[in-house]
Amino acid sequence: MNPYLLVLSSPSGGGKTTIARLLLQARDDCGYSVSATTRPMRPNERDGVDYHFLSRAEFERRRAAGQFAEWASYADHLYGTLRSEIDQIQASGRHVLLDIDIEGARQLRVAYPASVHVFILPPSAAVLAERLTGRKTETRGVLAQRLERAAHELGAVGEYDYSVVNEDLYTAVAQVAAILDAESRRVARQDDLPAAIDRLRRDVMAEVERLPPVRV
Repeated sequence: MNPYLLVLSSPSGGGKTTIARLLLQARDDCGYSVSATTRPMRPNERDGVDYHFLSRAEFERRRAAGQFAEWASYADHLYGTLRSEIDQIQASGRHVLLDIDIEGARQLRVAYPASVHVFILPPSAAVLAERLTGRKTETRGVLAQRLERAAHELGAVGEYDYSVVNEDLYTAVAQVAAILDAESRRVARQDDLPAAIDRLRRDVMAEVERLPPVRV
């Protein structure tokens, strides 16, 4: 197995967190990277399980100290992935499963070029709006902001390696699991192949210089 980072993104209400949790329940080769946030804790959420809930001052202190692999601002709150979360899971030999927004995914794509990125799509705009209103945790203004943000985020789907439509939750989980398995079976990743070829060419030419002179 080749452990790597599996990044799930979706508009708010797209279902990425639920898919991640069900995937973790079914597999022991993945570890979930719990994100940090400055937003208030919702009913039934637990600190350190759903999120690391931090004050804005503490979040900014850790950000300044370089403790985040990525971070982004969303709906007037800060979100980020602590490097310690990734390091702990990787040290156990498991895949790192993250659910983050597109800005954070862009940062991780640079920091971890071998990461695999999956965008979770809602089946329709009506379903997405229904899921958000079903939470009953936001005002109309915040809901409008989230839907406008969703329209913007959907434009980034082309940046992802895969997209999965979350119409039936368990089908979507199975599709993400299939992606995880397929990527795990890759013989090797060659993201640095151009640089490796350049080095090899230089080394070959150096060997030419070391050849003994031709005798006449």
